[in-house]
Amino acid sequence: MERAERKLADPAAMALLIRGLYIHTGRYPWVLMQSPPGETEIPQEALIIDIAPARYDHQYVDIEYAAKILQDAYTAWEFDRAPAGAEALARSETGKKAPSCVVVQDADTVQGVYWIDRDFDAAKERMEAKNDALLTEKVSLPPLGFNAAHRAGVVKNKIALVTGGAQGIGAIIAQSLAASGALVFIADRNLEGAETLAAQINAKEKRTAAIPVAVDVADEASVKALFKTLIQNVGGLDICISNAGVLKAGSVLEQSLQDFSFVTDINYTGFFLIAKYAGLLFREQHRTALHWKTDIIQINSKSGLEGSNKNGAYAGGKFGGIGLTKSFALELADYNIKVNAVCPGNFFDGSLWSDPEKGLFVQYLRAGKVPGAKHIADVKAYYEAKVPMKRGCTGQDVMRAIYYIIEQEYETGQAVPVTGGQVMLH
Repeated sequence: MERAERKLADPAAMALLIRGLYIHTGRYPWVLMQSPPGETEIPQEALIIDIAPARYDHQYVDIEYAAKILQDAYTAWEFDRAPAGAEALARSETGKKAPSCVVVQDADTVQGVYWIDRDFDAAKERMEAKNDALLTEKVSLPPLGFNAAHRAGVVKNKIALVTGGAQGIGAIIAQSLAASGALVFIADRNLEGAETLAAQINAKEKRTAAIPVAVDVADEASVKALFKTLIQNVGGLDICISNAGVLKAGSVLEQSLQDFSFVTDINYTGFFLIAKYAGLLFREQHRTALHWKTDIIQINSKSGLEGSNKNGAYAGGKFGGIGLTKSFALELADYNIKVNAVCPGNFFDGSLWSDPEKGLFVQYLRAGKVPGAKHIADVKAYYEAKVPMKRGCTGQDVMRAIYYIIEQEYETGQAVPVTGGQVMLH
């Protein structure tokens, strides 16, 4: 057997394979949790996976072969539980039975004990109680027709990551995903802000709907640790929204290299790093979740489609982000990973524009940038008039685009404008 890929026998790698298998067989997202290291008790109803045949030296296992061992063991369990065959069981009115606990062992040594359920709270409760009762679930077949009014339902019970999620449009995205039934990791350099927002979301949703985590998207070690933490906590991911971004405007004739690099490191390199580690996670999960489609979505900008006067660092990074989006889409399609971008117009009601002391409306009024303007309202009206739809972009406008991108299965590599007609596709 060719072993071009040498993977550490990492419990996180097995978590991705196990969650992927449950997604594949149930066509539904799951939360998977691993018991603390050192847990050796094997629950009576557990599915036991022996990965010893996949090991080819003292440190490495062949992940592809381990995936096959896992699939074969699950299939054997199904046929043992349902002699008429797994497909007959899936069609039965009583629903599909599945083990709620999977034990991975290497010969006689337990490597990991994994607990599976439909949401974070249920999986955590099951793990803490060591409740190995079988799962009973209907197979979630895709609907024959899709009602656009219920588009937000496409994220229900999915696991999502939002970078830069503690404030601004990232916070709106996190709140909206949670309200639509997703479990959201709020990743931000501002961990305190992420913790505050997560607590607010969880109180409103009356469940664990948001989990805060620290990350610096321009630091590869920080990004790598982020995805390791995510896998350790819930076993995988379905939606990755790369939203973290910064803006420091300045003329090309005057801006310092330090400011230019700061903007580029976050907006361009940061997206590369997030996409890289999300892609690695999704690829491993795909080994067993063969037909499950996952999403990487960059929150880009109108500036990434048309440029921005005296704001080249920002616009250049966003133009580059679209180039990365299109390139990553071509490469990752083999793993059913869709990569798209959303390009919002100006958020006139956000702090960047409307802050009463530092907002752009105030700055433009003081600088006399809008001829004849005497009040902030005059400046705002001037810029709204530039938009065919006569208003600025909102968080809900962006969410509609995100839900569309996730729901559709035949488009990747797209940069979707949400600009009120100010910038159009061509």
